[in-house]
Amino acid sequence: MNILLLGGGGREHAFALKICESPLCEKLYIAPGNAGTAALGENVSLRLNDFDAIGQFALDKEISMLVVGPEAPLVDGIFDYFHEQDELKGIRVIGPSQRAAQLEGSKAFAKAFMIKRDIPTAAYAEFTIENIDEGLSYIDSHSLPVVLKADGLAAGKGVLILDSVEEAKAEFRAMLEGKFGAASERVVIEEFLKGTEFSVFVLTDGKNYKLLPIAKDYKRIGEGDTGLNTGGMGSVSPVPFVDEQLLKKVENWIISPTLTGLQELDAPYHGFIFFGLIEVDGDPYVIEYNCRMGDPETEVVFPRLKSDLVAMMRAVGDHKLSEMEIEIDERAAAAVFLVSGGYPEAYEKGKTITGLDQAEGSLLLHAGTRMEGDTVVTDGGRVLAITSFGKTFKEAVARSLENAEKIQFEGKYYRKDIGFDL
Repeated sequence: MNILLLGGGGREHAFALKICESPLCEKLYIAPGNAGTAALGENVSLRLNDFDAIGQFALDKEISMLVVGPEAPLVDGIFDYFHEQDELKGIRVIGPSQRAAQLEGSKAFAKAFMIKRDIPTAAYAEFTIENIDEGLSYIDSHSLPVVLKADGLAAGKGVLILDSVEEAKAEFRAMLEGKFGAASERVVIEEFLKGTEFSVFVLTDGKNYKLLPIAKDYKRIGEGDTGLNTGGMGSVSPVPFVDEQLLKKVENWIISPTLTGLQELDAPYHGFIFFGLIEVDGDPYVIEYNCRMGDPETEVVFPRLKSDLVAMMRAVGDHKLSEMEIEIDERAAAAVFLVSGGYPEAYEKGKTITGLDQAEGSLLLHAGTRMEGDTVVTDGGRVLAITSFGKTFKEAVARSLENAEKIQFEGKYYRKDIGFDL
């Protein structure tokens, strides 16, 4: 089958590698892709919000499956667009309906969804500019630290954890006054949960699901989890403290009621759900939902997946997912991200990358890269994920760090402590 993959980051490079492993894939197109995906298929210039152009391309190239990597097209309704067009209905779309994608598209929607179904999550309240004074009073009565979340999509930057009432009030006001644009027209103030975070992924047809490898990511720019939030500085899989007992709670308390709730809403879901969780005193709580695979977790989850990903995704559309058997590599995997100097704030692009051919024993998953002639150059804040295997995640991290030294570009930065807290 011909497959169109939307996206251009490290997650999509990981997707492309798994898709190309499958004998079911005849031709892979990636829109827009990057320097890494160019070696696996054909990169094409399509805007992710131009559904008409994506649909026409799918018809012209006889696409059988559309795999949506990033969240924005899903929240904007690309699943519904394809299912509402007679000529596009036969194309399998891997992703949720627009209504189901509100689990990620609106923090307030997700919180109300969880509270109604007794899915464990932090206590919260939501505010708009119309009741800003109530929000400020709520912060006064709130215990520290204060967690502020922009309701809508904010490119991973819309969550703030603040240790002073004064700073929380200032940021709360700034958010409602447009700090994150339309995404923060509504702000959720949430109880701070103290524990250790981890990421759970499932592939689902809306009723049945298959559990993928568990992972943990590291979002802060600085070592020891300090400094500004980023799109992700690294990840590890598996996660040592996620034992069978904890995982059973996740399935019974969180995954199953989530799928039941989506069915109650009549919200079709044919794709991946990312459960951002935190373990508190042995129990799992939901921090957030994502309506797609996470990044940088995909860079360790998919390498550990030994099963045919295309066959799994085809089974979703055929409602045969329950018949699939999932095989997981028992080895640990770790990804270390190389990022541009200045990221996650201002940074320069177009820096020449060298040493890619010197890295040994690791997968190099491109994120913010592009080709300039025969040269690979930087084209984003997060540039490259170096994913390695090991008997333990510490061994895997060590191998990734060894190769991180061999790859060079001006301003290169990476964390050397991925997995430090496990």
